[in-house]
Amino acid sequence: MSAQDTPDLRRHLERLAADGIDVVRVTYPDLIGTDRARDVLVEELPRALEHGLAFCRAVYHTSPQGDVVPVSGGLDAGLPDIAVRPDLDTLAPLPWEPGVASCLGDVQDPATGRPAPESPRDLLRSVLARCAEHGLRPVVGPELEYYLCEADPAGGWRRYSRDAGVVYTAGLRADPDNHLLRTLRQVRDLELGVISGNHEFDGGQFEINLLHSEAMSAADRAFRFKAAIKELARREGRLATFMAKPFNDSGGSGFHLHLSCEDEEGRNIFDDPSGGYGLSATARHAVAGILAHAPALAALANPTVNSYKRFGPDTLAPWLIDWGLDNRSAMVRIPPERGSGARLELRLGDASANPYLLIAGTVAAALLGVLTGDEPPAPLEGYGYDTARSALLPTTLTDALDALEADTALAEILGKDFTASFLAYKRNEVDRFQRHVTDWEFTEYAYHL
Repeated sequence: MSAQDTPDLRRHLERLAADGIDVVRVTYPDLIGTDRARDVLVEELPRALEHGLAFCRAVYHTSPQGDVVPVSGGLDAGLPDIAVRPDLDTLAPLPWEPGVASCLGDVQDPATGRPAPESPRDLLRSVLARCAEHGLRPVVGPELEYYLCEADPAGGWRRYSRDAGVVYTAGLRADPDNHLLRTLRQVRDLELGVISGNHEFDGGQFEINLLHSEAMSAADRAFRFKAAIKELARREGRLATFMAKPFNDSGGSGFHLHLSCEDEEGRNIFDDPSGGYGLSATARHAVAGILAHAPALAALANPTVNSYKRFGPDTLAPWLIDWGLDNRSAMVRIPPERGSGARLELRLGDASANPYLLIAGTVAAALLGVLTGDEPPAPLEGYGYDTARSALLPTTLTDALDALEADTALAEILGKDFTASFLAYKRNEVDRFQRHVTDWEFTEYAYHL
């Protein structure tokens, strides 16, 4: 039976017809987590399933400004294709676009029949398969912050609201146009597991929380959430940005991950009332693994030149490699819940991180800790940011990329082909930035020199 005539496909087509859907938007993440997509007429879905949608593989090697970066398998190979097949199990109507549903796509190299090495979703899939070999099922809860901006009459973008002191609030005092309330309702209808939201620390900054779930589902939902937030802002003529630190006079936006593990019976294996700190040996080993591989993990968690401007003392963004019990100044925080709620919170990531890569890297580092059986040092006591007590994280993207290249154990789990592509792509980004003359340089030097 062909893909054009299966009970599963007929079921999906009947559902789409019942919902008045005539177009399906097939999306997949590129290397930096941006959604790439094609709109497919419903009557063409069987053909898309059978043959796949052809995209140029160099989409993974394309910069945000549209330049193709020289990464192996792209320009040097003559710009070959990838094939993207709709994953109809992820279909969801778009509440703000009548007649349109969205689904994720699975990416394949048509020459080999295998996933494209740069495919973030397939990378996470492979890391989770390694975990399954050891009886581990990671569970992840994503937390994402973003800034909402509006056009500045003088040019460029400014924060939608600049009011100070409206930390952790909701309503018109912090959000005069009810952006949060409107957005919450629209993304709820996209079935992303959205549970709540609030205005964050700085003016124009928001956080919307997602349910925890199995790691792949969490990554899928975080990816679709980021795309939805940006799309909804565009509909209003605004800009929603998950950039790590878009403004000099404001804090950055984080992408915190809550991580636990279940066994094959669904029990939280991070909990152990008789273990140190109420944590199981597996949980402590996972913490030790994340600490040990933190410099390399920073390349995935903080993947832009801008990311490293979010860090520093008193930023509540991790600056050092440490962990603590319910301590928000630590890189790894252990929330106070135990039992089924036992987990760790990695506070390293910023909002610009690709959800699939951040989760894959974190899970891979935790797995390495479990396999080596190392114990973490004593947890941080009191307020952190003391370089005499803990090692410093990479302070530039270059340092983080060097750490990733040197971390052969982590690269082996992530895959050598993926790691090589990611390093080449990101080093090109650093080179382009270093050649660019910034506004700061002109302001600092032009008048006086």
